Amino acid sequence: MLRRTLAAGVFAALSALPAFAQQPAPVPGWAVGRPEGSTLAPHAPRLTVTPPDQVPVGSIRLPAGFQAELFAHGMPGVRTMVEGPNGTIFAGTRVIGRVYAISRNPDGTTRTRVIAQGLSQPNGLVMIGNSLYVLAVNRVLRYDNIEANLDNVPQPVDLTAAFGLPTEQDHGGNHHWKFATLGPDGRIYTNIGVNCNVCNTDREVFATLVSFNPDGSGRRIEARGVRNSVGMAHHPVTRELWATNHGRDWVGDDNPNDTLIRVRRAGEDHGFPYCVGNWADPQFNAGRNCSEFAQPAALLGPHVAALGMRFYTGTMFPEQYRNQIFIARRGSWNRARLSGYDVVVAHLDAQGNVTRLEEFMTGFRDDANQRFLDRPADVHVLRDGSLLVSGEQMGAIYRITYRR
Repeated sequence: MLRRTLAAGVFAALSALPAFAQQPAPVPGWAVGRPEGSTLAPHAPRLTVTPPDQVPVGSIRLPAGFQAELFAHGMPGVRTMVEGPNGTIFAGTRVIGRVYAISRNPDGTTRTRVIAQGLSQPNGLVMIGNSLYVLAVNRVLRYDNIEANLDNVPQPVDLTAAFGLPTEQDHGGNHHWKFATLGPDGRIYTNIGVNCNVCNTDREVFATLVSFNPDGSGRRIEARGVRNSVGMAHHPVTRELWATNHGRDWVGDDNPNDTLIRVRRAGEDHGFPYCVGNWADPQFNAGRNCSEFAQPAALLGPHVAALGMRFYTGTMFPEQYRNQIFIARRGSWNRARLSGYDVVVAHLDAQGNVTRLEEFMTGFRDDANQRFLDRPADVHVLRDGSLLVSGEQMGAIYRITYRR
């Protein structure tokens, strides 16, 4: 009898635990709003070294006169790139938490080092003089005299408190990684992505482009209503800020577009969550007229994941590419048919209006088999006028040259 009573008591105690044991796993931010029955999900990144003979250089297609070669490899997750005064290429990552340094050897080959690791999505890099700034979500670290200390990296100066960026928890796991660039005014420009797929949020904090003095002071909102920009640059002549921007998920294969935006005045509103250009969000438009918001400079395609962008300032490429915008489109995951996985050029007229988009670097998307070979994440113009393109999936950097 006592044994039965004890057993009944244990069963009763265990049956009181389902509130803890049977709670469903939290839904990741990317899946919020996914239609029932959909199997679309982000593509798994490759986080191991890809041997150079497996990097798909031979699949690359370029306009006549251009050639592609493998510049560096063995950098899982490589994304954003900046160049030091002595020619070292520093490269950030998202999911693997590393920062790489790529230096050229006298024979033209490259050497890659890991100069920081264990960081939370160190995707934002800025070079100011001899100092490398790394933006890892809300952390801001400054590595002084870095090129002279690649084999013995100094402890960074921690500027996190001075910048006061939202934490990963503030973002709820959504769009917390940063892109950063140095403006012609000496300020650091970066994004603060929205803390959801689509929602009403604090538009003075999230879905913004902001800038700071290098010491973290003087925060200024450059643009509002920018859902998630992971690429920006200033026009070399007009000094206007331009940026790529991602549209929301789960309103169909063909809506909304990713966009290229042109910031004509500080603080202007680009429409999120109400509008993307003249497309009114079916859930969050709230009766707003899309004409009241700044219109995109160009539509870049639905779900193409437009990331890094640079104005071409070199002299190696033909004249028609001078001061035009090269944009890396990492490629879709939330669309039935793949889109992106390439580099395009936004051609501008004398007034800065986008006249056309040119497919420039293609060959990574295999439409017949619905697969991809690599995912372009950023572009960088070297001092000799050649163009670097980082391939996140293969952990490689490609170099594009032109011969007349």
